[in-house]
Amino acid sequence: MRSIRTFAYAAALGLSMFTIQPTLAAAEDPHGSFTLSHEVHFQKVVLGPGDYTFSVRTMGSSDFLVLRGVDGGADAMLLVNDVEKPAADQVSRLVLVSRDGRSFASAMELPEFEMSLRFDVPRDGASK
Repeated sequence: MRSIRTFAYAAALGLSMFTIQPTLAAAEDPHGSFTLSHEVHFQKVVLGPGDYTFSVRTMGSSDFLVLRGVDGGADAMLLVNDVEKPAADQVSRLVLVSRDGRSFASAMELPEFEMSLRFDVPRDGASK
C-alpha cells in the first residue's frame, strides 16, 4: 500500500514538471527576413543575392543565427560572436562593411527583440 502511494506521489511530481515546461518553451525565437542585393559574407558563409529568413536560437550559453534562402538560396547556421543590447533609438538593420571589394556582415541590429548580434569581419587587407 505504501509503495502505491510513493508511486502516485512520484507520478504527480513528474506530471507537475511537464505543466511548467510549456511556459519556458513558449518564448518565441527572434526571427524575420531580409533581402540581399549582392553577395555578402557572414563570417565563413557566403550568401548570394536574394531573399532570406532568419531566426536566432539559443543552445546552452551560445546563440546561433539560422539563415534560410527563400527561393532555394543557401541555408546556414552561424555562431554569434557577441550579443549586445541595442540603443533605444536604433532601427532593425543589417550592418555591412567593405573589405577588399567584398561585403561582410558585421552586425544585425534587432531592437524589437532587444538584441544586436555581432559577427567576425576580417581586418582591412587581411581577407585574401
